[in-house]
Amino acid sequence: MDNQVKIFDTTLRDGEQVPGCQLNTEDKVTIAKGLDKLGVDIIEAGFPISSPGDFQSVVAITKAVKRPTICALSRAIQKDIERAAEALKYAENPRIHTGIGTSEEHIYLKLNSNPDAIIERAVEAVKYAKSFVNDVEFYAEDAGRTDNEYLARVCEAVVKAGATVLNIPDTTGYCLPEIYGAKIEYLVNNVPNIDKATLSTHCHNDLGLATANAISGVQHGARQIECTINGIGERAGNTSLEEVVMIMKQHKLGLETNIDTTKLTGMSHLVSDLMHMNVQPNKAIVGANAFAHSSGIHQDGVIKNRITYEIMDPLEVGCDASSIVLTARSGRAALRYRLQKLGIELDHKDISILYNDFLIMADRIKKVEDKDLLVLVKESTIESLNKEMVK
Repeated sequence: MDNQVKIFDTTLRDGEQVPGCQLNTEDKVTIAKGLDKLGVDIIEAGFPISSPGDFQSVVAITKAVKRPTICALSRAIQKDIERAAEALKYAENPRIHTGIGTSEEHIYLKLNSNPDAIIERAVEAVKYAKSFVNDVEFYAEDAGRTDNEYLARVCEAVVKAGATVLNIPDTTGYCLPEIYGAKIEYLVNNVPNIDKATLSTHCHNDLGLATANAISGVQHGARQIECTINGIGERAGNTSLEEVVMIMKQHKLGLETNIDTTKLTGMSHLVSDLMHMNVQPNKAIVGANAFAHSSGIHQDGVIKNRITYEIMDPLEVGCDASSIVLTARSGRAALRYRLQKLGIELDHKDISILYNDFLIMADRIKKVEDKDLLVLVKESTIESLNKEMVK
């Protein structure tokens, strides 16, 4: 099996479904260009039937970005598919992403249908999309809660109809990693024509398992991951692009991507700024605290050797450097380190004296910055200290 995992970014479609995060066409093109430079393989540019603005944005992206596959979403409805095809007419590598719900919850409660009728509709949609483009991705919505035997029947039928990619979404974020991985493995082993299509993961984060499920999926045979920058998306969000890419890179799973990881932090900031959605400070890989250390025990280790508490080099993901943050939890080693950065050298005895004053200050102001350190040194009673350095 090929070890190349395609990265399908849906920041501009699923990510933009977050309330208050809608983008104009100019912003979408800016993000699409950034995703192109990042190295994503497929950009899901939007849902053209949803609004005239989204249609125009997809068209604009197809004109501005040429290397990646540009994908447009549709339901298993002819008008949706026609609108998607029209929006993709300038794309060098177009893909229509169409599908329908396959779980009992969706078949009976949402679609008021039956399993056989759903397969018929799925096949018709794929065949119709195939009349416009060669690359057709089929999504089995709520596949996470779909019976595996029925899901395999659906997959076999749509691949026979021309689907080139099979999207197996955990739409509700329900699955455990072992359940989702087993589902992918079941399809690999029980869909006779599976060799003619690529299996794709599309996981949501309702139980905080989107990243784990996506990784389980590729470990069991999927070769495309659908994800978003910063993990943004419907409800609790989607699989985080930066997380899955760095997991595959760090753990040497024998899986490769085309992502330039040094651009991850910059891309995170771009999406955050344009969508006006702050990244939580403790967000893995790209959060402000991802490479920040404030505990004295940790700081001492990092100062001696970064790898004692960091499994990644910050430069790998485009972060300038680790940071030693001074708080009341910091130790003497961190205080000395930060003073040395300011050109101030103190011996062990004097550091101990200054450290007591430092703790009082840290308890009072919570986070001690360089300017605060300079005040602390200037007001200290340490005779050996050359206070001219801080005037």
